[in-house]
Amino acid sequence: MKFKSLTAIVAAAAAFTFSACGSDSPDNPEKPSTPDTPDTPTEVGAVVPTDIVYQVNPRFYGESDCFKAITADLGRIADMGCNVVWLMPIQEPGELKSVGSPYCIRNYKALNPKYGTDADLKTLVETAHAKGLKVVLDWVANHTAWDHAWITEAPELYKKDNKGNIVQANTWADVAQLDYSNAGTATAMQDAMKYWVDNFDVDGFRCDYAEGVPHTFWSAAIKNIAKQDFIWLAETQQSAFYNDGFGMIYDWNFAPTMSSAFKNGKYGTIVDKAKESNGNVPEGKSILRYVFNHDVAAENEVDKMFGSADAIPAAYVLAAMFNGTPMIYSSMDVEGLTGKQSFFNYTTLTFSQALSDKFKAINKAFAQTATVRGGKFADYTTDGDVVCFAYTLNNNAAIVVVNPSGEKKSVKSPISFRGDKMTELISGTTAELPAAIELEPYGYKIFSK
Repeated sequence: MKFKSLTAIVAAAAAFTFSACGSDSPDNPEKPSTPDTPDTPTEVGAVVPTDIVYQVNPRFYGESDCFKAITADLGRIADMGCNVVWLMPIQEPGELKSVGSPYCIRNYKALNPKYGTDADLKTLVETAHAKGLKVVLDWVANHTAWDHAWITEAPELYKKDNKGNIVQANTWADVAQLDYSNAGTATAMQDAMKYWVDNFDVDGFRCDYAEGVPHTFWSAAIKNIAKQDFIWLAETQQSAFYNDGFGMIYDWNFAPTMSSAFKNGKYGTIVDKAKESNGNVPEGKSILRYVFNHDVAAENEVDKMFGSADAIPAAYVLAAMFNGTPMIYSSMDVEGLTGKQSFFNYTTLTFSQALSDKFKAINKAFAQTATVRGGKFADYTTDGDVVCFAYTLNNNAAIVVVNPSGEKKSVKSPISFRGDKMTELISGTTAELPAAIELEPYGYKIFSK
């Protein structure tokens, strides 16, 4: 699947003038008039992302039998339009010096017994595949638990201080730092990764703290663990990891940028951040965008990060529509959550069908606009007003309008599209685009023709 960065699209469309949504000023023309017959009638846009990721925290599915509960929920996840399920670490966690983190792995080839059995995981993967979902495992290659067997059986695989003591990883006292200057470390780690591909038919890895592990390891692992359409997602914002073979990295600062903009009204920073990040995405690669992931939800009060819990779907529209790969984190689709959401704890969340339906509608609009999102981009965003941008390809267009505030907004529609017959994809209504677009607090509309 080939993706193209938004900045590349913008550069290719330099003649396409940007202006604020609804600006009619002759001194700041919205864009040149479009000829009735395009210069290139067979114009083909860039192929853009169509994958939608759902990040599953198994510990949000109860105290035990988490795999069975996740399997039972796969229908809802697939119905939302998601086609990739990312499971946070499923391996047996350590106990020595543990703080309860699932990223503290005691045995790379054994499951956390609270989650279920090998048979339960195989059923989960088979059910996911039957529903058109790929299954991606979280992989922790930088460090192990202090009670991992390698600590005593193969201490040469770990970094040591000048006294010969194994050192902790980074600032995390609960885990021990592996040493990839020893060739045996890479060999053992690749062997562990292949175990899950060969025995459970998983479809990819999300690689935790990718920057802590040498590029040489990643490039070799990606080459050696060969499977068609395998997903390699690196937890990093460094574009150098694309060169290793990763198909996707993080847009690490997109969620914090949105949070700040929703609160201070500087909406143009959201567009600027997306353009900046997309400018580093090579042809054929993508970038992951989200409102929350496990770290963001654990570090921020989820009901206040964007001003209100009601703002989360609006923020997700923006995460989805800037030509990255969007992701929903399990808990975004739960009504009434407040405060920080630790991913260390076991709890049982009740997922909201009403919220699931909202994300389903957004994801459907994301899929329906894939072709036109490969066309020319124009930004009509006004600080303190709305986020508004459009894509055009031949005689087709998509317009995204989001109100990041808790107040109703009435904004002028981009003048070049007024009167065009368009379908508002969230509601499904078709009509001429009005001169003014009405938006409820934290409202959003996606128009298509």
